[in-house]
Amino acid sequence: MAEMKRLLEIMALLRDPERGCPWDVEQDFASIAPYTLEEAYEVEDAVRRGDFAALRDELGDLLLQVVFHARMAEEEQRFDFGDVVEAIVAKLVRRHPHVFGDADIATADAQTRSWEALKAEERAARSEGRAGVLHDVPRALPALARSAKLQRRAARVGFDWPDDAGALAKLEEEAAELGAELADGASRERVESELGDLLFAGAGLARRHGIDPEEALRAANARFEARFAAMEAALAGRGRAPEGLDADEWLALWREVRAAEADGR
Repeated sequence: MAEMKRLLEIMALLRDPERGCPWDVEQDFASIAPYTLEEAYEVEDAVRRGDFAALRDELGDLLLQVVFHARMAEEEQRFDFGDVVEAIVAKLVRRHPHVFGDADIATADAQTRSWEALKAEERAARSEGRAGVLHDVPRALPALARSAKLQRRAARVGFDWPDDAGALAKLEEEAAELGAELADGASRERVESELGDLLFAGAGLARRHGIDPEEALRAANARFEARFAAMEAALAGRGRAPEGLDADEWLALWREVRAAEADGR
């Protein structure tokens, strides 16, 4: 593909120590990794907004990240872009035996189970059978998403609540423990620990219902933004500034906005 060849040539030139861009030449895997994550989030944002012109551009930016990493690896004689493509092609063929082989997988759920089983086999093969169930869950995942993934992995081997009642009780237990620490004037470290346990339990309850906790929190953020903007608009209509309200006035205004929101449904 001529376009792909051209992109690889441009990346090689950008990284050329004599003729390239000083910024590009200075980069390494660690310095580029945050940009790779950022571009992946921008792809997701374009999809969420249904902006396909932006999606085209963001996919290009994400592809550049793949090419950048592959070029640095090639310079260190580790692998090149062709090896990256070869690896994903082999993986796709291996993980779709019902398409490229004679396996019988009739539903999306069955394919998901087959995919996860094949991934587990690959992990075991890479570690000669010594890998733990959780060992390769990426640490760079957003914390809530990683919590849900860790708990999904654990649940596959039976470490899970038998029903929602147990998961909800755990959430309530963690909230009570956090409340106790706050009441006792506990250290920041203790409060942080209990708050982390509470968030982890919340992610677990979301996981049981097939809810992405990151998505749930994004939706909660959006609701808060809309409600706060409505409070600001109400204050502006009354000739008041947000900075002048006390706690009771904020609470009353919040309830007013929530009531208006409920009436508008």
